[in-house]
Amino acid sequence: MKSSDAEPTMTIGELAERFDLRPHVLRHWESSGLLSPAERVNGRRRYTRRHIARVAMIVRGKAAGFSLEQLRDVLDARDADARQTLLRAHYEELERRIEEIEASRTLIEHAMSCRAHDFTQCPGFSRLVESLNEGSQAAKAHSEELRGHAH
Repeated sequence: MKSSDAEPTMTIGELAERFDLRPHVLRHWESSGLLSPAERVNGRRRYTRRHIARVAMIVRGKAAGFSLEQLRDVLDARDADARQTLLRAHYEELERRIEEIEASRTLIEHAMSCRAHDFTQCPGFSRLVESLNEGSQAAKAHSEELRGHAH
C-alpha cells in the first residue's frame, strides 16, 4: 500500500484545535479509557477519522450534560440495544431539561417586558407561573402514565 492510500491522520494539536480543546484534554481522555490511544508515528500521536468521530461525540455529549462515565458507557456499550437503552434514557432527560429551560425562558421574557416595579407581583407574571406549574404537573403525570404502559 502506498502512503497516499493510507487513511489521513492528524496530530494531537490538529485534533485538539479542530474541537477547540487543549491537547492535554485528549491525553486525559486517552488515559481514562474514553478515547483509544492513537497510533504513534515517530513517537507522535496520529489520530484517524475514528478518533475524530469519537471526540465529536464526547464534545457534543458533554455539552448535552453527559458525564465522562456516561459517555464511556455509551461509546463502549456491549451492543446496539444496550447503547440504545443508555441513549434513550439520556434523551428523555434532555427533553425534560429542555422543557425546564423553555419555561425559564418564558418567565425571563415576561420579566424583561414587564413594566411593573416588581414583576413578581405582576398579575400576568403570577398567571404565567401558575400555568407553568400546572403544565409541569400535567407533564409529570403524563410521563408517569407512559412509564406505566411501557412494554
